[in-house]
Amino acid sequence: MPITNSKLYSRHGLWSLFLICALPLHLWTIILALRDFSWVAERTNAWDAIGVLSYGMVFALIESLMIFLVIALLGFLVPRRWSYDQRIALMSALLLITALWAMIGQLYFLLDLSLPETVISFLGRSRHPLRVLYVASLGMVLPTVLYPAYLILGSNRAFRFMQGLTERLSLLASFYLFLDFAGLVILVIRNL
Repeated sequence: MPITNSKLYSRHGLWSLFLICALPLHLWTIILALRDFSWVAERTNAWDAIGVLSYGMVFALIESLMIFLVIALLGFLVPRRWSYDQRIALMSALLLITALWAMIGQLYFLLDLSLPETVISFLGRSRHPLRVLYVASLGMVLPTVLYPAYLILGSNRAFRFMQGLTERLSLLASFYLFLDFAGLVILVIRNL
């Protein structure tokens, strides 16, 4: 399946990668902002709550640009023998998996969860509890990263699935960019 191609990225591929970078950040920003919307509206008014949502969307756009630059640069580490479509599919999958783990990490604290008492007592008895946590976390995260990467690069079916998923999610992310523009307009109006 490896295809020799001198081109590292296509213009369409970079745009798709940017949209995939924007999707999880914007989705999570909207979820968190809507979670606080009623609280802010009660304390002040609905226009202030819309302003808070607008600030969140603009910051999500800035974060999306920064993450896109990092992901695009990391794509240069992918061997040149893979096509730019494979590079986009791989980087998109890795970004989505990383974003999902980041959301799970935040959700853990937002829902005020804690480790079971047996795990805490086990960690307390161990000589290096932080190392145990790191190894356990690595044991959970590594398979979720390596297995999809192996499938995308080794299976034409998984590669085509990821390409299709990227195209569908890019359409949704385009809508979020429209919301960014609307948020930017709201911020300009609010600050005049």
